[in-house]
Amino acid sequence: QVQLVESGGGLVQPGGSLRLSCAASVSIFNINAMGWYRQAPGKQLEWVAGITSVGSTNYADSVKGRFTLSRDNAKNTVYLQMNSLKPEDTAVYYCKFPHGGRNYWGQGTQVTVSS
Repeated sequence: QVQLVESGGGLVQPGGSLRLSCAASVSIFNINAMGWYRQAPGKQLEWVAGITSVGSTNYADSVKGRFTLSRDNAKNTVYLQMNSLKPEDTAVYYCKFPHGGRNYWGQGTQVTVSS
């Protein structure tokens, strides 16, 4: 059983920054396609960003240039640095960890962008 612990969410003003963390209870070395998703109130789950086992990243158009995804294999943690935040980034953010043929999800962390 994989446990994921997310942290770093909160309330921030437009234009501000937050860094989300997702710590796994198992090694993330060689794990491909880890990523972050988000769900805004009344909307469907939306893919935000993904990272391969060698650190290549992809981003949704809505966050490209503002968000940066990275991984620290030694700490079994992935990070989502979010800059220039907008009100439309308000959502619950979830990390996804594929392992053993299934996807594991974090508990979610709330990000609210508001003045």
